[in-house]
Amino acid sequence: MSASLALTHLVPLAKELDEDKVTPGVLGFIVFAVMALAVWGLMKSMSKHMRKVDFEEAPDDRSGASGKAAAEAAGKGAGQASGTPKAQQG
Repeated sequence: MSASLALTHLVPLAKELDEDKVTPGVLGFIVFAVMALAVWGLMKSMSKHMRKVDFEEAPDDRSGASGKAAAEAAGKGAGQASGTPKAQQG
């Protein structure tokens, strides 16, 4: 009973809608659905790629020695690049 009563109240409201109003319609729904599917596909692809990423960094014995040598070379290069000899610096 209450469903038919509610339906009778909604029918006059439907006739009050302005027929000159622009609504998104079927084309708007199709565009929205395509965009939603594209976002869903991108999210699925991103989660698949993120599962492949190894967040733990493996220890590298050689990086300690080569890191120190690179730092020393960068220090020497910075002193020479400024145009002043290393003996005259601070």
